[in-house]
Amino acid sequence: MVQMTMIEAVRSAMDVMLERDDNVVVFGEDVGYFGGVFRCTAGLQKKYGTSRVFDSPINESGIVGAGIGMAVYGLRPCVEVQFADYIYPAYDQLVSEAARMRYRSAGDFTAPITIRSPCGGGIFGGQTHSQSPEAIFTHVSGLKTIVPSTPYDAKGLLISAIEDDDPVVFLEPKRLYNGPFDGHHDKPARNWTSHPLGEVPEGHYNVPIGEAAIRRTGADVSIITYGTMCFVAEAAVAETGIDAEIIDLRTLLPLDIETISQSVSKTGRCLVLHEATLTSGFGAEIVAQIQERCFYALEAPIERVTGWDTPYPHAQEWDYFPGPARVGRALRSLMEVI
Repeated sequence: MVQMTMIEAVRSAMDVMLERDDNVVVFGEDVGYFGGVFRCTAGLQKKYGTSRVFDSPINESGIVGAGIGMAVYGLRPCVEVQFADYIYPAYDQLVSEAARMRYRSAGDFTAPITIRSPCGGGIFGGQTHSQSPEAIFTHVSGLKTIVPSTPYDAKGLLISAIEDDDPVVFLEPKRLYNGPFDGHHDKPARNWTSHPLGEVPEGHYNVPIGEAAIRRTGADVSIITYGTMCFVAEAAVAETGIDAEIIDLRTLLPLDIETISQSVSKTGRCLVLHEATLTSGFGAEIVAQIQERCFYALEAPIERVTGWDTPYPHAQEWDYFPGPARVGRALRSLMEVI
């Protein structure tokens, strides 16, 4: 075990898979010689050569389309879309081609492609470098959607994604790349060097796709969340003193509804937390499924804390970002309902 940042963990996952499987290729904008805008692929081209790790044109539809073609012919491409905000031009390729390949061919062909992309705010990226588009992928049958929150999970889940025979959208919260972030932007930044979840095996291992993690056990309320918001939830719990159970989904689709249901049935109260916008955000699906399964266990209406229904602002970043104060207010409100 060694301490890694999430950047190093993601790079280590690709390194492990490039070494283990000659069919794995890595490509995208600036991922080769430069090593990626966040340095996630630094050194991989030098180690594996320009036929295994290479730069692409600035064309997201072309990147994903080429990757799908490679996948159908037996390769396992792990492609990078430089920011999740730029993934929309590739949406048609993902929905109409990658997600449908196994179904339309009656299982004769699959599309084992992994699409990595940094997502989320908290870095003053403004409206075109801060979006969280995960919900639009969870609506598509045939795609799997992953959002890790720790270096350990990032490496294990990315290895599982590359080994999976179906297309996986792998969204990396960029505010977590170098350390956990609890939403207190006015405090010194933390790094992963002393965090237990920054301990990562150097070699190959898997974190199963479709299994949530219980980050904190509790009896009063269940917080269902993922990505950066896991650490915001921890901060809010510490500041309010409310004994909350924190569920880190890790995988949005397939969703581990069993772990969620068991937690909510135990606590009787639930807060759904994510950074993406409120309307039609993935939290709405979580709320619906909890309502279907846990209605008679609920002692209060389910609360949601999310981003606002606006483009991600630049000047008012921290008014948009769901911080511990907003989460704390929601937790107190839940506990006051009798």
